[in-house]
Amino acid sequence: MKRFSSLFIVALLSGATTLGAYKLVFDEDTNASTALSVVPTQTNYTKAVALGAETVDFTKAADEAVHTVVHVKNVSYSRTPSNPVLEYFYGYRGGEQRAQVGTGSGVIITEDGYIVTNNHVIQNASELEVTLNNNKSYKAKLVGTDSKMDIALLKVDTVEKLPYATFGNSDDIQVGEWVLAVGNPYNLTSTVTAGIVSAKARNLSKDGIQSFIQTDAAVNPGNSGGALVNTRGELIGINTLISSQTGSYIGYSFAVPSNIARKIIEDIMEFGNVQRGVLGVRGGELNSTVSEELGITETQGFYVNSVVENSGAAKAGIVKGDIITTVDGKPVRSFSELNAAIITKRPNDVVQVGINRDGDRITLPVKLSKNEIYSYSGLELENISKAERKKLKLDYGVRIKNITDERYMPYYEELKGGIILSIDNIKAKDIETVSDILSVKNPNQKTRVEMITKSGELVRFIM
Repeated sequence: MKRFSSLFIVALLSGATTLGAYKLVFDEDTNASTALSVVPTQTNYTKAVALGAETVDFTKAADEAVHTVVHVKNVSYSRTPSNPVLEYFYGYRGGEQRAQVGTGSGVIITEDGYIVTNNHVIQNASELEVTLNNNKSYKAKLVGTDSKMDIALLKVDTVEKLPYATFGNSDDIQVGEWVLAVGNPYNLTSTVTAGIVSAKARNLSKDGIQSFIQTDAAVNPGNSGGALVNTRGELIGINTLISSQTGSYIGYSFAVPSNIARKIIEDIMEFGNVQRGVLGVRGGELNSTVSEELGITETQGFYVNSVVENSGAAKAGIVKGDIITTVDGKPVRSFSELNAAIITKRPNDVVQVGINRDGDRITLPVKLSKNEIYSYSGLELENISKAERKKLKLDYGVRIKNITDERYMPYYEELKGGIILSIDNIKAKDIETVSDILSVKNPNQKTRVEMITKSGELVRFIM
């Protein structure tokens, strides 16, 4: 028993000695001890982020949006080609009329039945029908379109007041902000998906005129023309397309910003067509490679290669070599951002253009002009009227009104009055499109032109 007691006392003393030594060594480093006590910081951080996302309430915005989004049915008719062989042997009758049905979405924007959708949703339609969230259907008529920005305006006649979307300010949205996409993918009505704003002023075309909101909210065929709304239920975009090799959603979708859509709609309702103001500059966006070639240090902004004679930019004093950095106080880092700032304006509107001129920061008020005649490389171009297009059986094209460059004088009779169909394989829909295509080209770059001469001959040349 005595031996057991001795061993117990020895063990107790050993433990006390060890504890004392530990305290003596580590007591001074209390901060390290505290830090060690909260090792799972990644777990806590992840949990906090998850809780932050869950606290966003989508229900109110979704409930409001689904009642303002409609299903759009587009019916077009085509005739099958006749085939004498099939007709003789099998009794097949060619030339029969066949109906083709396409579907998409739209957003009610007024209580008396104006609806905005995509131009490609209603293109070539013989009949249009919209169905509300309450399953009521109406025949719709086309009021006007803007094929360049892929926006169309429809109208239904109704005696009852319809629920309609409230426009938000798409300029105020932030990358990382939560948004909802509402539409009718694959004929599944009232579908709501959530995501965040992935990028702003995204351009996907060769002509550089587009300025989309990019999101990761799931959008599929049938969503086109539907609503992109913020968490307050405000309309901030019209869902337009997806980036996909399969035709289905794989991660990114794109919407026309509401500020652009609203301006187009207001123009169609007030003027019957879209009124676009023009700054009057040509050039391109900067990056490290371009800046090195130009011998400048700035790597962001729009570099002015040339200024259109008698344009608002020329009258305001913008000159070759200026770098446009802001419009109305909003940063301009690319051509799509410059286009986004100008496309919501009309002719005669005045914008404040921020310029970097050899390191000096200045702001010039520029009165926007209207594109009626566009000059490029010694050619003066003008639009073709609808009546002329119908007569010539053309859907697009711009006319060469005059030639001022000596290089083209030997071909004066062939070129003057000719219709340019495409530039660098992009359709020349109008002089605004041509201006946008050419404004981002380096003056030293070759330009491929396809045109029809006055005699009806199709020619291609480089200028």
